[in-house]
Amino acid sequence: MSNHENFYIDGDWVSPVKPQTLDVINPATEEAFARISVGTGADVDKAVAAAKAAFETFSRTTPAERLTLLKRIYEVYLERFEDIAHAVSAEMGAPLAFARDAQAWAGRGHLESTIRAFEAYSFSEKRGTTTVVKEPIGVCALITPWNWPLNQIVCKVAPAIAAGCTVVLKPSEIAPISGIVFAEVMHAAGVPKGVFNLVNGTGPDVGQVMASHPDVDMVSFTGSTRAGIIVAKAAADTVKRVAQELGGKSANIILPDADFEMAVTKGVGGCFSNTGQSCDAPTRMLVPKDRHDEALAIAKTAAAAFRTGDPNSAETNLGPVVSQLQFDKIQRLIEAGISEGATLVAGGPGRPDGLNRGYYIRPTIFGNVTPTMTVAREEIFGPVLSIIPYEDEEDAIRIANDTVYGLAAYIQSTDIERARRVASRMRAGSVYLNYPAWDTMASFGGYKQSGNGREYADFGIHDFLEIKSIVGYGQ
Repeated sequence: MSNHENFYIDGDWVSPVKPQTLDVINPATEEAFARISVGTGADVDKAVAAAKAAFETFSRTTPAERLTLLKRIYEVYLERFEDIAHAVSAEMGAPLAFARDAQAWAGRGHLESTIRAFEAYSFSEKRGTTTVVKEPIGVCALITPWNWPLNQIVCKVAPAIAAGCTVVLKPSEIAPISGIVFAEVMHAAGVPKGVFNLVNGTGPDVGQVMASHPDVDMVSFTGSTRAGIIVAKAAADTVKRVAQELGGKSANIILPDADFEMAVTKGVGGCFSNTGQSCDAPTRMLVPKDRHDEALAIAKTAAAAFRTGDPNSAETNLGPVVSQLQFDKIQRLIEAGISEGATLVAGGPGRPDGLNRGYYIRPTIFGNVTPTMTVAREEIFGPVLSIIPYEDEEDAIRIANDTVYGLAAYIQSTDIERARRVASRMRAGSVYLNYPAWDTMASFGGYKQSGNGREYADFGIHDFLEIKSIVGYGQ
């Protein structure tokens, strides 16, 4: 029996208090492939009450007990791995290989890194006669996005469980099916009743209610900066902790000594990965002014290698964007790039040739972009790359930091000391030198309007804990 139209509350699949459904659209076909229930404040109240009751006992479990539970969740996750990958492919239009090797893998990777970090984590330390302890913060509302569903679900749920917290999860209503499968994983793993709860719904009807709920102690939110501000305001009246991972407009500085063929080609691939729907995507490529034309030629060739189309085809490496709303926004921004005078190197408005249905975007590259152009400042969230020329290293650093965002930055150089020096001046939460592999043991989070707090591994566990000093403990 499908659980799509139920919520997972207090260890069971339950019907919504007020029946109301929403179609889930496959962006590759523009047709509904599933239907979910969407909740209201009454459903949130039930889930929060279950989490609050469960916290009384779960918060007192030992780290060893919680570690055993996380390892069991990991085992069941692997059993459902293919189901998760197929769910992500259907709800996001992600090519199946990418859904398997990146999207579903991300959840696996975060379970592995949380377990590894948890095994070495200490919840207390002595400072003279004072003992400092770390205790679970309480009931946590987790609000996750559609672009990397398992990445964001697991990198919140796993450390919250490790910390001893109980949670209420609201996945994105645009891509909710993988979240439902994850809830089935939690149930099959034997997570105690009330420790993990899931309520589907919209931001205004469920997310904001969770954020403002007086019995919620913390909100962990990933999404747009606009929505993050709304969540923070909703949480402010009850003075709860708010962790936010928000938007980005990350610069990729290709220094003059870099291997240009490799650096530009991989930069295009990094921007287009996940159809450009990553908050930390390297969407601004900064190149030396005297090598700008060379960079454009390499980028054009790189873009031509992408095959946009049916997510089920082995030849496809670029799927559609997630929705009509996103499609329309990206088309508007591509038009803005053209009207503001950027050079269209590849792609452009409209769907790729031969694709008349689905929210497909032509892989687009702009050259001669200036830092004040719309495509250089707004988060596009699609396969659109802006190439910006710079005068010298100082100019590149200035352009890279000239943004309201600060989630990530990328540096390419054959001189590692030079790359490290430039990295030290980036106002960003993560800096990647010479395209390293994804590291789920590294911290993740942003400066400025890209948010606050840090996720992944022990950094994530830390964010779900309160710190208590017991003075005189050792006397």
